[in-house]
Amino acid sequence: MHLHPMHPAAWVLDQLRHDGWHVHDLLSFTRASTLVLASHDDGPPVVLKAGFGSNHVLAELDESARKAAYGFYWYAEMTETERALTREDFRHEIAVTRAAKGAHHVVPLLEEGSTDRFDWYTMPFCPGGNFRSHLTTAPTLTPGEKAAGLGLLADVAEGLRTLHERGIVHRDVYQENILIHDGHGLITDLGAARHTDTPRGPATRGPEVHWPPEYATSYDRATPAADAFSLAVLTYRFLCEDMPRHGHSRLGAAPPDLRLLISAALAPTPEDRPAISELREALRQAATPAATPPPRSH
Repeated sequence: MHLHPMHPAAWVLDQLRHDGWHVHDLLSFTRASTLVLASHDDGPPVVLKAGFGSNHVLAELDESARKAAYGFYWYAEMTETERALTREDFRHEIAVTRAAKGAHHVVPLLEEGSTDRFDWYTMPFCPGGNFRSHLTTAPTLTPGEKAAGLGLLADVAEGLRTLHERGIVHRDVYQENILIHDGHGLITDLGAARHTDTPRGPATRGPEVHWPPEYATSYDRATPAADAFSLAVLTYRFLCEDMPRHGHSRLGAAPPDLRLLISAALAPTPEDRPAISELREALRQAATPAATPPPRSH
């Protein structure tokens, strides 16, 4: 892939090629990072995430390069102070991702490294895309589509459970951060995650549609209950084809056994929400078709 030489990611790709990587494609370019499909030593392609991005408009991109930018534009560099803070944040992301290695249904870190100007790590390539494709605009979901989506969300709940067991809160569970591989859901992007024994980030953040209300006052101390809320938002969106508002008025579209649990997980007070393991069990059960009774013998 050949970028305009002034594109801020161009030199990142050049550096990777210099270090022996074969760059297949530039997957995305955002304020804080660059994602590349790459391979080396005749190995299979992996996703390489490099901690380098920019955030001021320079010029409009042509259509063929828009997927590699944050929006439809490419951006000027950050200041050196901003860059240093961003690099520190990215190193935290690498450390948390390393701590999560081996967790079920969490995209693993494969390899990590650094250059003079940026750090990087790799993860498996998941060609199945992300969960956004399951947020349909169709009038109704077929039983098969509903079961498949609930199965993916149950995988996500299991992944969150294993992260919570390791003292990690994801803090940014939404459709783009759920990848699909071989029919299973995998959590990715631990850039916003924190260890439960250490406050991290500002006290206030928001609002975002998938974030719980406590982010407005205690984002830096968010607990596993925050992930339960965000997963419930995504489950509601999937089943009810709407955002959870107006008293969860569209929950009638959800399976009966899930309605009360989704409503409880959307409680404004973290202590009132069910554990993520309860969500996992309910989602898994709702995703499994009822067993067909054996034929009666005559």
